Amino acid sequence: MSGPAAAPGEALAAAPGAVLFVCGMNAVRSPMAAAMLAQLFPGRVYVKSCGVRAGEPDPFVEAVMSEIGCDLARHRPKTFEDLDESGFDLVVTLAPEAHHKALEMTRTDAVEVEYWPTPDPTLATGSREQILDAYRAVRDGLMGRIKKRFGWTATPAG
Repeated sequence: MSGPAAAPGEALAAAPGAVLFVCGMNAVRSPMAAAMLAQLFPGRVYVKSCGVRAGEPDPFVEAVMSEIGCDLARHRPKTFEDLDESGFDLVVTLAPEAHHKALEMTRTDAVEVEYWPTPDPTLATGSREQILDAYRAVRDGLMGRIKKRFGWTATPAG
């Protein structure tokens, strides 16, 4: 016997209130993940992203994120050292070097660190469409992982 069904997004109540996504250069994977979490739970989760090193904005990221209604045109890559805040409840790392750096930076903090191995779409070759497909695959994989991890459920229409 089970209790009443949870309201849409109710599972988030037990989820972290502040999340940091980290990748190598904060140009592709971590800004994608941060934007999607913010889009799925608007105003309910404080979310930021950074990288081990600062990269350059990636036009392929802007293109595939605009397909799902996320505007990353103003995103400027940041490093851990560029962050103005701390006190994250959860740090999600998306690349091995990011995971090692996050563990090093949080070793004295009470913060959960999760490693989500995520392919680097910048290594894709081929036509523009093949490269975009690699970025879409990363975007869609992260979206699925975020929905599962944070208990996202679709709000019924109507």
